[in-house]
Amino acid sequence: MHFSLSDCILDLVQNSLEADADEVQLLLEETDDSLIVRIEDDGCGMTEVELKKATDPFYSDGKKHVHRKVGLGLPFLIQTVSTTDGSFNIRSEKGKGTRVDINFNLKSIDTPPVGDLISLIYQVMSFHGSFNLIVNRSYTKDDRSESYTVNRNELQEILGELNSVSSLSLLKDFITSQEEELKTSWSSTS
Repeated sequence: MHFSLSDCILDLVQNSLEADADEVQLLLEETDDSLIVRIEDDGCGMTEVELKKATDPFYSDGKKHVHRKVGLGLPFLIQTVSTTDGSFNIRSEKGKGTRVDINFNLKSIDTPPVGDLISLIYQVMSFHGSFNLIVNRSYTKDDRSESYTVNRNELQEILGELNSVSSLSLLKDFITSQEEELKTSWSSTS
């Protein structure tokens, strides 16, 4: 099982990239009560049979992890949301991509902690490969919503490839500044 919700989300984004997605969209919408996550990709997608197998903990296609006999990522996710009054939905079409919608109930004592969203966004932006990732991050409190968007292609145009120490440092600083602006807005609503 994942230690935090951020770990779980990281795993799902990595699944999208391993499915040869050229573009991944990640929505992180937080309120006092919930964390709504949507991961949508244009990767290879799955048939209904493959999708059913992907949610079975005793199945692994043997491609992603050659020596692993089970695939626990999605089954643990489904167990987490079902035991904490959250919700989960996955849709996929072969050759067109996959969309995962999750609503984590943050009021449940059994829901894992959200974790470090700054590090999550930083890490998914710095994955190796030629793909675009768009992160839409928002927080809503008392009918007031604040948000920001991070687009990997735009960042690469400004910073260059996200693999040098200096570009990665600037990336982390940028994401941190975006989160700090959200937090400043949140505290001003209290």
